[in-house]
Amino acid sequence: MCRWLAYSGSPVLLEDLLFKPKNSLVVQSQDSKLGATTTNGDGFGVGWYGEGEIPGLFRSTEPAWNDRNLRELSALARSRRVFAHIRASTGSAVQQTNCHPFRHDRWLWMHNGVLSGFPLMKRDLAMQVDPALFHLIEGSTDSEMLFFLALTYGLSEDPPAAVSRAVGLVEATGRRHGIAEPVQMTVATTDGVTTWAFRYSTERRSRSLFHSTDVSTLRHQYPDHPALHDLSDDARLVVSEPLGDLQGAWNEVPESSCLTVDGASENLRPFSPTLP
Repeated sequence: MCRWLAYSGSPVLLEDLLFKPKNSLVVQSQDSKLGATTTNGDGFGVGWYGEGEIPGLFRSTEPAWNDRNLRELSALARSRRVFAHIRASTGSAVQQTNCHPFRHDRWLWMHNGVLSGFPLMKRDLAMQVDPALFHLIEGSTDSEMLFFLALTYGLSEDPPAAVSRAVGLVEATGRRHGIAEPVQMTVATTDGVTTWAFRYSTERRSRSLFHSTDVSTLRHQYPDHPALHDLSDDARLVVSEPLGDLQGAWNEVPESSCLTVDGASENLRPFSPTLP
């Protein structure tokens, strides 16, 4: 499958997220401990917010560990909100337009998992995408289709409700095609101000997802840890798997949950699909 991270807080260099941690995303691209696949080498992508509302986006079909441009960019680019993703294809082509994150206006979206039976469902799902949005779909992945369904169902107004409706549609469509367990996902999306992360699967055995402990708490527990003093109190990470082994730094997101990160505040609530 894939691995991803979502960061928000005071501006940090991309390399502090992608390269420097003990179990960084680049390390996970070669040796993932908790992923469905050990190697995630079918491309990568980084989305980050600068001065304007529209995020920057850099995507490549190169393995993350082998891309010199990623190393150059990450040593210079600094951002307050970063989405990064390493890809292990579940069947769709290895091409730049299939690399996450996906972007629409100020929104970013990334997904780890699979919509099982997607080729059987693809036409039915595509017909539900808002016609005003459909021509903007560039790639061939189930992940991008899920993004545009969420946009169709009101992502910009109420992200949890929109994702609930999109997942509900996929499950209903899957049942019509005889697919027993159509949805496996951890998803992150952001408008540049708030991040929403979802952990859900039809079989209720979702891929791993963690969020970081409050930085001020960790700073109190580890007063001599230098990295903690460089982070703002509102710094938050949501990750497919922990970036390090600092005890107490990572908390598992429960099954069938939606995590909202808005500044220093976090809200965790149950997530379930609904028919649109």
